[in-house]
Amino acid sequence: MNTIFAISLVFVGCCSNVVFLELLVREFPGCGNIVTFAQFAFIALEGFIFETNFGSKKPAIPIRNYVIMVTMFFTVSVINNYALNFNIAMPLHMIFRSGSLIANMILGIIILKKRYTKSKYISIVFVSLGIFICTIMSAKQVSVGQGVTEEQGFYSFLRWLLGIAMLTFALLMSARMGIFQETLYKQYGKHSKEALFYNHCLPLPGFLLLASDIYNHCVLFSQSTPVEVPVIGMAFPVMWIYLLMNVITQYVCIRGVFILTTECASLTVTLVVTLRKFVSLIISILYFRNPFTTWHWVGTALVFVGTLLYTEVLGGIGAALRREKKKAE
Repeated sequence: MNTIFAISLVFVGCCSNVVFLELLVREFPGCGNIVTFAQFAFIALEGFIFETNFGSKKPAIPIRNYVIMVTMFFTVSVINNYALNFNIAMPLHMIFRSGSLIANMILGIIILKKRYTKSKYISIVFVSLGIFICTIMSAKQVSVGQGVTEEQGFYSFLRWLLGIAMLTFALLMSARMGIFQETLYKQYGKHSKEALFYNHCLPLPGFLLLASDIYNHCVLFSQSTPVEVPVIGMAFPVMWIYLLMNVITQYVCIRGVFILTTECASLTVTLVVTLRKFVSLIISILYFRNPFTTWHWVGTALVFVGTLLYTEVLGGIGAALRREKKKAE
């Protein structure tokens, strides 16, 4: 029952989180900073109360290590959300972030001197090719569809290139953070919930650097169309409602993944998260009518098949089917 509950949290929380994020971004493309701050503040408050018992519980991993991890985590989160301000469509954003396998493999080879099986190298080729196809197709749409004049179109394309550069940097930084976190867990043991709290609590002072942007978007959100909340019977600006729902669904998503990691093998977790990404992508395309060509579908298929190959989900399913067949015989 815990496993089913966790899977439900992952799909409901993560998929609805993408919907509310896109509702926010479509109205105010540069609102990534206020969204990130709200998510960090909410999860940090919850962790302060329930994980640290109002600060009385000492961390199992030294704070100095969390400071390093948090610096990387904060940078990745801010850059990923802010990239949406640079003509990056939500489907491309989701597909591009699936390239974390490539970044993890490259840094694993360079830093940890890892070696991989042929199937993993093949999977990386699939993922790389899929991202390349989607990126090229999106580049064509940006250069042709954005702007009225040639000069405006070129400027729009340059902004898109900057957004791609930001996503690439965040991808590599995220992979480096994962390697650092893996090293810490080997040394001090796995403390996922504690890491979740410190990853969201320690970066909060860093948002002072973004205070003016966050304040400006607070003003814009307050000026949005009021919508009456049925249960309360009061009207609130719709953008604040979207932000609240985004924060809550983000927390539900993270909690679902956390429960899943304690209840299931890593293979199952990877399969659930991969399927969740695919469902989120379909929702974004169909509900928000994002431009998505046949080549985008080809690229998306390559990314997800490559992801499943890398995590050996397909091999695990095949082995399970063979075992069931032997039992039947």
